[in-house]
Amino acid sequence: MNALQRLVRAELAQPVQAEVASFARAIAGHHGNASLAVLFYGSCLRSSELAGQMLDFYLIVDDYRRAYDRRWLAVANRLLPPNVFPMQHRGLMAKYAVLSLADFRRLASSRTLNVSVWARFAQPARLVWAASDPIARDVADAVAGAAPALLKAARPLLEDRLAPLDYWRGAFALTYGAELRAERRGRAGSIVDHEQQRYHDFLMPSLEAAGIGARLEGGMLVMDALARPVRRAGGLTWLLRRAQGKLLSVLRLIKASATYAGGIDYLAWKINRHAGTTIEIRPWQRRFPLVGALSLLPRLLRGGAVR
Repeated sequence: MNALQRLVRAELAQPVQAEVASFARAIAGHHGNASLAVLFYGSCLRSSELAGQMLDFYLIVDDYRRAYDRRWLAVANRLLPPNVFPMQHRGLMAKYAVLSLADFRRLASSRTLNVSVWARFAQPARLVWAASDPIARDVADAVAGAAPALLKAARPLLEDRLAPLDYWRGAFALTYGAELRAERRGRAGSIVDHEQQRYHDFLMPSLEAAGIGARLEGGMLVMDALARPVRRAGGLTWLLRRAQGKLLSVLRLIKASATYAGGIDYLAWKINRHAGTTIEIRPWQRRFPLVGALSLLPRLLRGGAVR
């Protein structure tokens, strides 16, 4: 193991509330023997508040066909991963995304252009349930690819000398611009500020794993200067990443209208919570959730609630 893998395994192994562990077991049980692991992440992990919140999980499976009793769900998961489902358990609410271990490895690494998985798992997470110790190690090693993927992608758009935590803040800000997001401006910085010591500890091992030469001098992070063509290429890559990310966000919204019961109400709840809006869903939008969700987009984009 390298230093980053040790940090990731230790972080994933930290305990969670009993309610979270119970919820994770219920999610795994819902997909039977296909279930390999359940990861917990997101705002409820950061705040430890569960009541009245929407918990966030990822379910890792061995095979999409074995995970579902309906073939079209397996096809949808393979073609446009992940599938996302709502669930209630013992008075708590959650949504969980389903990925195969192979897809999780790929999407949590630099092998994919899309930010969705590596941006999330560069942040703290917990491995709440695993089918076996070897699988737990495989999942942890996949998670360890996320932070290097984030920092490597962001490097061309960042200064050669900056405060250590500003590297993380700048990198997360780039990923927030690469998806349709309802969070207020400054959200990327607040994620880092919530656990500053954690991001300090992870920075140098993550940079080393990303192949980025860096050193600390007088409290500043100093890196070798990048040539102008490298920076231009990095900027173009982010333009492509943003275009792809927004398109994938819309396509996943379309897919969720079929896989996610009550998805439009969750969408409104999340936007209201993060953007300070007062969206109310009308009955016809619940009857036709895809059309209803798409009908909200122009107004939300114009008002800046979703970017």
